[in-house]
Amino acid sequence: MNLYWGIFIATMLASWLVSALFKSRMRKYSAIRTSLTGREVAERMLRENGITDVQVVCTDGVLTDHYNPTNQTVNLSKDVYEGATLAAMAVAAHECGHAVQHAVGYAPLRMRSALVPVVSFSSRWVMWILLAGMLVLQTFPQLMLFGIVLFAMTTLFSFITLPVEINASVRAINWMEESMLVSREDLPKASAALRSAAYTYVVAALSSLATLLYYIAIYAGGSRR
Repeated sequence: MNLYWGIFIATMLASWLVSALFKSRMRKYSAIRTSLTGREVAERMLRENGITDVQVVCTDGVLTDHYNPTNQTVNLSKDVYEGATLAAMAVAAHECGHAVQHAVGYAPLRMRSALVPVVSFSSRWVMWILLAGMLVLQTFPQLMLFGIVLFAMTTLFSFITLPVEINASVRAINWMEESMLVSREDLPKASAALRSAAYTYVVAALSSLATLLYYIAIYAGGSRR
């Protein structure tokens, strides 16, 4: 138990540090002006990759940027959509990287999309099932085992997300370099911003794994009694 709490505190601290680093870099690189807005960058990247059936739209919120494969839209927050900054360019290109993945049938993205219905159900009910499972562990251990299986699916989803996000960033950086929209001096900065974003997914995956192992330990200890 003490080991788990040590891991939990360490992952929470790492998550806070990584999040702070990402936000700091985004603020810093939002001060570097570019010739195109995030919307224009996204539209150009899609066009140059031969993608004509994806729409670029503005969405509410901050850091709410995402690609929706269901309706094939690149959703950019207002600061990114309208911003003509290095940070906006990097984020817009990254989200378009997901659209390129979709267009070419990138396997990890297909796997992640297939898990969405399961993860959606799991996210809604897994904590209640695990809590109930712990309460009746001695008499009905199968309930907690079911909860562990559901939580394992969310952990798997977190780890499958890693190559999806990293690959999208690689596609974004390669395209920005090839299109010569970013100077040699600024390209490493855009790469650093996207790399710090990827760290948040790494920490989230490790945190999910640590929590999964914790529930497995509870189940194993309870089932032996």
